[in-house]
Amino acid sequence: MKKYSNLYKDTLLKNVIPFWEKNSIDTVNGGYFTCLDDEGKVYDSDKFMWLQGRQAWLFSMLYNKVEKNNKWLEIAKIGVDFICKHGMDSNGNFYFSTTCDGKPLVQPYNIFSDCFAAMAFSQYAIATGDEKIKELAKQTYRNILKKKKNPKGVYEKTTNARPLKNFALPMILSNLVLELEDVLEKEEVEDTIDFSIREVMDVFRDKNSGLIYEFVGLDGTHEDSFNGRLLNPGHGIEAMWFMIDIGVRRNDDNLIKKATDTILKILEYSWDTKYGGIFYFMDAYGKPPQQLEWDQKLWWVHLETLVALSKAYEHTRREELITWYEKVHDYTWSHFSDSKNGEWFGYLNRQGEVLLNLKGGKWKGCFHVPRAMFQCWKSFEKIETSIKTNE
Repeated sequence: MKKYSNLYKDTLLKNVIPFWEKNSIDTVNGGYFTCLDDEGKVYDSDKFMWLQGRQAWLFSMLYNKVEKNNKWLEIAKIGVDFICKHGMDSNGNFYFSTTCDGKPLVQPYNIFSDCFAAMAFSQYAIATGDEKIKELAKQTYRNILKKKKNPKGVYEKTTNARPLKNFALPMILSNLVLELEDVLEKEEVEDTIDFSIREVMDVFRDKNSGLIYEFVGLDGTHEDSFNGRLLNPGHGIEAMWFMIDIGVRRNDDNLIKKATDTILKILEYSWDTKYGGIFYFMDAYGKPPQQLEWDQKLWWVHLETLVALSKAYEHTRREELITWYEKVHDYTWSHFSDSKNGEWFGYLNRQGEVLLNLKGGKWKGCFHVPRAMFQCWKSFEKIETSIKTNE
């Protein structure tokens, strides 16, 4: 356990964070560059608001939970300031992307930019005591809740001929509300937790298979269509460590157990027995998925699985979790980690070969890798302490 905790701690603080400190800061316009090649050089200067929020959150979180490092707080401020100045329209909705100097490029077409802005504001407010940013975190969160029934608003392309609801919303709310707990009222925190548990575990989690569906009918039934059969294993597993965090917060051992069982069910279904690794998309009935990238192996899917397995083992000590952990760990560290230039590759083909040698882009930024390093470090540190205490 000490070997693992040291590995994650050292990788976070000596490899991953220095990579982003060195390469991502825009000292001219503010904010962060996220389109970085394998060496960390900027290959596109557009800024994606959800990645701006993620990185500002990450450095604020490190300041709050690891070390009162003023450099980290200054980096967080660079992102928060850019988001406040350029990131939202007059109604408080957050753009998807802007130019390097902050001109809007893509309208606010979903709520994920809003979610990560709210997370950034909350952690930054905790770090600084800034009441205006704290209030902005609250306003952003409540604006998100107003869009629960139609997250894309006027940008929704589907008709009402086949109404389906998406797993992404209750999944992200289950983590977002815990991130914002220090700035929200107790009642609204508990209400959102109740909503998330019910939707994630009782609606999107299939009682027969134990798998998490990406879409279900408005009444929770399954639709025999591409979207109705769609599984995103990474989403399902990531949501389960959110559920474990909620279970710990509420002393709910049944929720922790159910989440652990679900992690194992998803892994058993989605592991590539031929080449190793976890598939990106799958069909619940084994039919051909519509996503052409279905068999790619993505960094965040494997990292979130390592977090989920380490948390599940921390709280249950079930031996099959360690077996799976070592299996996923060996694949992940041997395929995604870049020992030459630092940080991690994001995209592999099915055979495990690097498909894109970028370290950041439109979808990958300073978030999943460092967050997973932090979460796994802390879980293994707690496991180690517990073992020593019991000895």
